[in-house]
Amino acid sequence: MSKLLYITANPKSDSKLSKGMQIGEVFLEEFKKEQPDVEIEHMHLYSMDIPEIDMDLLYSRAKLSFMGYTKDQLTEGERTKLEKMHALADRFIDADYYVFVTPIWNLGAPAILKSFMDCLFIAGKTFTYSEHGAEGLLTGRKAIHIQTRGGIYSIGRMVDFEMGDRYLSKALEFLGFELMETVFAEGMDHNPKMIPEIMAKAKEQAAKAAKEMAKLPVSL
Repeated sequence: MSKLLYITANPKSDSKLSKGMQIGEVFLEEFKKEQPDVEIEHMHLYSMDIPEIDMDLLYSRAKLSFMGYTKDQLTEGERTKLEKMHALADRFIDADYYVFVTPIWNLGAPAILKSFMDCLFIAGKTFTYSEHGAEGLLTGRKAIHIQTRGGIYSIGRMVDFEMGDRYLSKALEFLGFELMETVFAEGMDHNPKMIPEIMAKAKEQAAKAAKEMAKLPVSL
């Protein structure tokens, strides 16, 4: 039985209020048609206790990596936050398929997504260093990003200003993921009268992507 991790980064916990989550639910429904036994775990980032990289995490990682400290020699604050980071990474690793649903805010993704991704970059666990440089260890997994955009970033002058999907895609690629083409619904603030049409198109693309992903084998 496969496992799909559904990650949402929007303070709106009710899908009725989140256009991105409405598209995400279409994706999940279609995926389940192809894989009825799939286990789906939902990580709603705004309801989670996600440690941010602060002095405790900076020093705990430095102490263990090159300063000669053992875990027992860390301060209580350092040890607690480091354990939370590793627990979150372990929970993340334990899946086959990954769906990220985020909006674009001020050219990028919500800050909480960056904090979440920071917890996943752990040398020896999610990536390693070799003679060829850094290499991701989370290979064989499939991921897709569903993004809602008030503006238009796929064409025109704003293409180079889109940093949300670009960041997430590169971060996942670094960790070793195989990425599917991003599904996005854009221009909803520019053309509010076209929202139904924009959403219908995005849902259609999400359904198609879900069927394709469900048929892709994973090799962990």
